[in-house]
Amino acid sequence: MSGISQSVGEQGVDIRASASERVRELLARFDSPEACAAELLCDRHPADAVAFTVVEADLSARDLTFGELRRESARCAAALNGIGVNPGDAVAVLMGKSADLIVALLGIWRRGAVHVPLFTAFAPPAIALRLEASAAKAVIVDADQRHKLAPGQDMPADPPWQVVVAGGKPAEGELSFDRLVGAYRGDEPEGRAVALGGDAALVQLFTSGTTGTPKGVCVPVKALASFQAYLEFGLDVRPDDVFWNAADPGWAYGLYYAILGPLAAGHRSLLLHSGFSPALTWQVVREFGVTNFAAAPTVYRSLRSAPEPVPDGLRLRTASSAGEPLTPEVITWAEQTLGVPVRDHYGQTEHGMVIVNGWADAVRSPLRPGSMGRPLPGWSAEILHDERDEPAPAGTAGRVAIKVADSPLMWFSGYAGAPEKTSERFTADGQWYLTGDAGTRDEDGFFFFSSRDDDVIIMAGYRIGPFDVESVLLQHELVTDVAVIGVPDALRGEVLEAFVVLRADAVGYDALAKELQQLVKSRFAAHAYPRAVHFTDRLPKTPSGKIQRFVLRKQRRDELDGH
Repeated sequence: MSGISQSVGEQGVDIRASASERVRELLARFDSPEACAAELLCDRHPADAVAFTVVEADLSARDLTFGELRRESARCAAALNGIGVNPGDAVAVLMGKSADLIVALLGIWRRGAVHVPLFTAFAPPAIALRLEASAAKAVIVDADQRHKLAPGQDMPADPPWQVVVAGGKPAEGELSFDRLVGAYRGDEPEGRAVALGGDAALVQLFTSGTTGTPKGVCVPVKALASFQAYLEFGLDVRPDDVFWNAADPGWAYGLYYAILGPLAAGHRSLLLHSGFSPALTWQVVREFGVTNFAAAPTVYRSLRSAPEPVPDGLRLRTASSAGEPLTPEVITWAEQTLGVPVRDHYGQTEHGMVIVNGWADAVRSPLRPGSMGRPLPGWSAEILHDERDEPAPAGTAGRVAIKVADSPLMWFSGYAGAPEKTSERFTADGQWYLTGDAGTRDEDGFFFFSSRDDDVIIMAGYRIGPFDVESVLLQHELVTDVAVIGVPDALRGEVLEAFVVLRADAVGYDALAKELQQLVKSRFAAHAYPRAVHFTDRLPKTPSGKIQRFVLRKQRRDELDGH
């Protein structure tokens, strides 16, 4: 199916044609044998143009121009060369959203090395897994994160990677990022940009572990075409926008669309060098005049539930969400309080954003409740039958899949060192990439998310997506977070159970559990209510905030088995 929404009137064909032409232009730029990451992300932009505004917790800010980034990243590239990092080597980065982070990333890419993101909320086991799996040659780390690399149960006493400490004093045997970069003055030959072509690796990013062990995704230079296309069509970032993607660059949505996409497009991007809080988020949006905002659903839900009132004087033109399905109550709240809806967007680490409720004229359509939208230009998607690799009729539940041949922006080719996992992602004939998600598509081509494939609950022959039930439960004023799973049942095969997190001032009790069950019966389906409601303080999640339902399923199986 077409990746471009149907437009009405005489301009429809022109809009679709121009969108397709734009995709071809982006591919020509980023997918060529001469493609150079540093040139594409930095050097070709005007030297005096602002690339990033780094905002501190006290709302002070520093602008980073492309000219400054070119100079500093050249020094960083020379420093990396000086410690033995060669093109193709992996360099891990454990840093917050700061000026040093941007310099480090551009230095890595200028050297032709591969960036391995390490989320700052990671504990040592998650960090060690990524360092070892990527065979990292070096790791650049903020001083306040350095303790996570200390030798211990997870970290080797004599690691094969060199530790470079930013913003603080290194320990014995470690290097100082500031001293390394400061040792090079001017654009030394060793700091000049390495051109490796569109197929060269830019990033090795590991999946979030929603359904199991994280897998390494190799992001090539040519993926920049897809990232910029999403900025243009999905987010509709314009030259006069104040753009802020609040997602952390330790994960795909933040790295792809708060760092790489804006650099590729030459658009200024805000980076908040601080932890999240609703109050600070509102302050940044107001004080910096943010017009184009993107964040995970958790951020919007936190803003909605926070005691702080929505400030006056907001200039928001667009609001977008990705990472987890957006529950309907957030859209209603945003329209009433922000003056704009939050548009839901769907994608994965393996390919970036694919199906969206886009903001740009070429793709924008009225929102349909619960829909994640339609495929972007450059992408083709379908719902396949569960039993065979063929498109299912509209309205039929099945597997969300991407048609490879009709998706010129598709860049994922496999997981690093895991051919067996790669083969699971593609049909035997290679025609379809299987997302591992379940959903439906209506007659007009709008997609509706149901669940991860292994999150689908089949009860007495009914296929039930947990997201549908969770969306209803979240409508209750006392519920702040929820996960629904299937639990084995001798009569029905499976039944639904809900794990519910309440507001801090609320108490879970039997009458409230019955009230929540009735809510699902009355607002979703009589058969799909949770047979048990478990009140809990927190849900198991990945560091990026995605619910790990498989952990809850195992926990309940063990409990039922008497373990």
